[in-house]
Amino acid sequence: MSASPRTTPRQRIEAECARRGREAVVGDIIDLLAGRDVDDEFLVELGNLHATAVLAGRDGGPGGYWPRVWAARGLLYAWGEEATAPLVAAASDPAWRVREMVAKVVARHRIDDAFEAVVALRTDPVPRVRRAAERALVALAGTD
Repeated sequence: MSASPRTTPRQRIEAECARRGREAVVGDIIDLLAGRDVDDEFLVELGNLHATAVLAGRDGGPGGYWPRVWAARGLLYAWGEEATAPLVAAASDPAWRVREMVAKVVARHRIDDAFEAVVALRTDPVPRVRRAAERALVALAGTD
């Protein structure tokens, strides 16, 4: 399967889970969050058209932050408890877009084990990260 500009990230992740299984997809996502290489085709599924530029070495290349952003975003749609520790570790990623996406995943899945990491994001230097952290804390409190 190749990414299409007409599909959403959710649709692409769900299609990958149907094709390869949720465990395999989450495993590749965990690898990306840790900075390890994955199959280029999977990277295209995560990043869609932007992945072509990344694979060509632009925008930081495959070792840049975009693959980690896409990986964290993938956890919005393919969650597994095995991703908890890598997600919590990604809350201290040097790229603010990764930290923001971590907070969004925590909010979506209400990952209690990420509480302390999200509390720390409330003082992040980037306003978007701080707002995402606040939303995650509200979700964790169950008052959203």
